[in-house]
Amino acid sequence: MSEDEARRAADLIERIGRLIQAEEQKSPLNPAQWEALRYLEKANRFSRTPAALAEYLGSTRGTVSQTLIALEKKGCVERRQSTRDRRSVDMTLTDAGRAQLAEDPLREFAAHIAATGTDGTLEEALSAVLHEAILQNRSKSFGICATCRFFRRDERAGDRTMPHRCALLDVPLSDDDSGRICAEQEPA
Repeated sequence: MSEDEARRAADLIERIGRLIQAEEQKSPLNPAQWEALRYLEKANRFSRTPAALAEYLGSTRGTVSQTLIALEKKGCVERRQSTRDRRSVDMTLTDAGRAQLAEDPLREFAAHIAATGTDGTLEEALSAVLHEAILQNRSKSFGICATCRFFRRDERAGDRTMPHRCALLDVPLSDDDSGRICAEQEPA
């Protein structure tokens, strides 16, 4: 791809992002609140912390804290003391938060992408761009748990509800956790 083509592609991505934000502004949530809800929906149980959210969004903890306070006031999220570390908290989506996500403006744009009839090449190309940006910015990948170097499929597990393990955190993982993004993820 030439430099001019790359620039035009970046301009298109920016324009699409602005259109999505314009739709978000029409809702009861602002763009930062939408991003927080989307993250909490995708994150595994170990990654639903204010610190992980701040890192994922590339934002400050103070900004994220204000976003989460606003979402709590709107009844979309709940703050609970962490069972792993008494000094930290975990965030969970409420039924109201899940209901908001059912009306997510991003779903409409996903429908536009699906309507183009393109195969997986767009997703693959954008994933490659994101991967390169993460490398250049020295950011965390926040990839899918099951693609992590610490993910272990536990074939001998007696408890089928937790058939996997995280070797880094030394905890059992459910199929649901293993299909979600994780703040500790390191590509295999």
